[in-house]
Amino acid sequence: MKTVVLYYSRTRKTALAAKTLAKGVEADEIEFIDLKDRMGALNYMIATIDALRENKTEIKPDSVDISDYGLVYIGTPTWGGKPAPAVISLIDRCDLQGKDVILFATMGSKGGESVIKRMREKIEARGGRMVNSFVITTSNKSSEEIKEDVESMVEAMDLKLYGI
Repeated sequence: MKTVVLYYSRTRKTALAAKTLAKGVEADEIEFIDLKDRMGALNYMIATIDALRENKTEIKPDSVDISDYGLVYIGTPTWGGKPAPAVISLIDRCDLQGKDVILFATMGSKGGESVIKRMREKIEARGGRMVNSFVITTSNKSSEEIKEDVESMVEAMDLKLYGI
């Protein structure tokens, strides 16, 4: 079964987690870019408000064909206890009918579980089935520590088995 990791990352921490995950489970990876400027303190504050309101945003690529994939990972940073707007937009544009989905969220300190819950509601409304999920804490961690945490999660949760 082919596997893909779909993700959005503002600070590159979610990207690091997604790339490490993709390597660990031998998956393709597709990064989505938010076309709205989310960098800087003011833009990040606006981004958090957009996340709380679940405002959609323009993303690149604007859609993706996942019909060849049986297992789909979707990853997001945690913003105000919600998924990033780019991931809300991504989920709404994917045909998840009949897809097994594993969700993951990166977070500074808290809110990851509420992000997973909201993403689950969205993927199930689109016909997908959440088969597992996990949260990675990234606050005050080096890139190497984040990679090690993801690698440990892959092993502890036997994530390689899902793609067989």
